[in-house]
Amino acid sequence: MLDVYQADSRGRSRFDWLDSRHTFSFGGYVDPERMGVSVLRVINDDRVAPGAGFAPHGHRDMEIVSYVLEGGIAHRDSSGGEGVLTPGEVQLMSAGTGITHSEFNASRDEPLHFLQIWIRPARPGSPPGYQQARFFHDGERGIKLVAAPDGLLGALRIHQDARLYIARLAAGEHIGLSLDSSRVGYLHLARGEVAIGGTRLGAGDGARLLRTADPLVTARADSELLFFDLP
Repeated sequence: MLDVYQADSRGRSRFDWLDSRHTFSFGGYVDPERMGVSVLRVINDDRVAPGAGFAPHGHRDMEIVSYVLEGGIAHRDSSGGEGVLTPGEVQLMSAGTGITHSEFNASRDEPLHFLQIWIRPARPGSPPGYQQARFFHDGERGIKLVAAPDGLLGALRIHQDARLYIARLAAGEHIGLSLDSSRVGYLHLARGEVAIGGTRLGAGDGARLLRTADPLVTARADSELLFFDLP
């Protein structure tokens, strides 16, 4: 079973420095039918003007993943986490009992394009923390596990029974996304074009997968996707 979320049906917030598309309800965009999938609560597709960004603000009891498509994020938080996130790296900030952070475009000249993802933790009140690691180098393709509850195979450790995979595919390549029948899957296509069975997805589209195993994804163009294996 495949339930498609079209890119042009997403909510939108626009400011002079930010253009943000919301797959699920966020901020001023509220749709009772778009409150997330399982424990996946937010996927925001953000474009930030040079030198601009999100001033210090707080979160709690949320696992927040950032993934850069173009440019770089200058990150700083109250747990001591600090650095610049670039394409091929993944950042996971556990808000836990409370954390304050800021996110700015690291460049004064180039725009920033990134995904911000929120996943509800299994239990409230965990200690806040920050992780960042590189999973892809320039030109590298394939599929990689980037977040998991046990930190398996170098994945970032997330406080939820959820796994996040990122795949970079060349046109014509195929991958199988293994999904147990008791789980829920969600695929977000960051860029490119893919086909799942007879369904085609374009950049910004998403699809919820239920009661299936090893769905075959075929890249129709060079593509980059995120796949969530959720309880």
